[in-house]
Amino acid sequence: MSGRSAGLGSVPSRPPVSDDGRVYGWQMPPIETVPPAVSSAGQEAIELASRAGLHLDPWQQHVLRRGMGERADGSWAAFECCVNVPRQNGKGGIIEARQLWGLYIGGEQLILHSAHEFKTAKAAFKRIERLIRGCPDLHKRVKAYRYTVGEESIELHSGQTLRFIARSKGSGRGFTGDCNILDEDMILGDDAMDALLPTMAAVDNPQIWYLGSAGIGAPSVQLGRLRRRALAALESGTPDPSLAYFEWSCDLHVDECPRDCDKHDDAGSDEAVLKANPAIGYRLTLEKTANERSTLSAAGYARERLGAGEYPADEAETWQVIAEEAWRALAVGDVQAVAGARRAGPVVLSVDMTPERSHAAVSAAFPYLGGVHVTVVDHRPGTGWIVERAKELHRKYSPRCWVVDPASPAASLIPELEEALGIEVVKPKARDMAAACGQFYDAVATQAVTHFDDAPLASALAGAQKRPLGDAWAWARRIPSVDISPLVAGTLARWGLGAGVEKPKDILESVW
Repeated sequence: MSGRSAGLGSVPSRPPVSDDGRVYGWQMPPIETVPPAVSSAGQEAIELASRAGLHLDPWQQHVLRRGMGERADGSWAAFECCVNVPRQNGKGGIIEARQLWGLYIGGEQLILHSAHEFKTAKAAFKRIERLIRGCPDLHKRVKAYRYTVGEESIELHSGQTLRFIARSKGSGRGFTGDCNILDEDMILGDDAMDALLPTMAAVDNPQIWYLGSAGIGAPSVQLGRLRRRALAALESGTPDPSLAYFEWSCDLHVDECPRDCDKHDDAGSDEAVLKANPAIGYRLTLEKTANERSTLSAAGYARERLGAGEYPADEAETWQVIAEEAWRALAVGDVQAVAGARRAGPVVLSVDMTPERSHAAVSAAFPYLGGVHVTVVDHRPGTGWIVERAKELHRKYSPRCWVVDPASPAASLIPELEEALGIEVVKPKARDMAAACGQFYDAVATQAVTHFDDAPLASALAGAQKRPLGDAWAWARRIPSVDISPLVAGTLARWGLGAGVEKPKDILESVW
């Protein structure tokens, strides 16, 4: 992730520290891109919120000033504004300040506030109702607070309305909104966007706000799109012409990082917490986040507190190394013929696992139709099952050899596998791994490989990319959530058909 905001200059690399030594989270986002503006309505929103008793943190004020930037003609500089920040940091304050401005200053006739769940939208309604009721100058301008389920809203005597709805395929249709607030945007797909966005087509100066926390995978369709646009703007050095994007997150170390890597963040450090949580020093503390670190799973903590999310890939970003059409064309369905080739041997088996040890795979390769057939024999969560399963497979298939990369997370299994199987596991060197990947790629290009279209193998190929390995390359994950262990194991199994094999120490009984 970039530490530079498009068009803004560098973002502070350290959080502010008060005179008494109190530490605060980063008030400027690690990722930000904002289109040019000549003025801003943000200060009006900040001051109105203060009158209502809502005193905003510096980072919240920054988002409002930048997100509510205006062009010379008074129109919004950013049609879309997105705030991506871990939970409990205070994004609700930004929403409330923006809504108060729209009702009382901006003259927006309809503001639609939607959330993934009805209870979230209702809670937001209650919060802003309390703010308005607590300020006599604002409360006296209210015509009605409506509490009917599904029609919660606040209407002013002058006609402006703030309405709260839960998102669905049809929610929002029939309404012409000046401003759409899309809360919980990490759960926001095409159906909801198709229902809500067209409501703004007839509005002269509309604006849409997306607010939520880090992506959670497949449900984060729209958030993934917005984030890709922001990163593309940062990479090009040219702000997106209609998107203001603010993200507090960490760029965590990956398995390929060298020991002295200083370009990524340590998930166990306080510095990472400060970078991703602007509310530290205001409503969050390092002590509380330390408790989360010890209680949550590593993946959960990285996502929920450090903002290291999982985002659906753009279709153009998948199948980067081998084209999907080329791979699917090599699928075969004659199971009996393949089984016969497997029984004729030789067979090679290989094990690989994810860096987090969350999943592991056993893949096999054997000659078939003048080429090599590659298949996923087993693929499961965890790693505790591997050795016992390997013993079963060794007895069943009497493989030519087992292959495990000694530089991979699966290397920890090598001594136990050798003891359990009575064989010398083949351990490829770095140059062998590069050769294996090149051979696999060439085999696909020349149609010298077949497969059963195994879903784990196809998913791995869709999410794989190349990483440099000397003058060649090896497989790498495109994003941390991708599991390429079936692909790595299949690649090594295919390579193992031509590898040198030590004489077994003890051949186990073969059961065919």
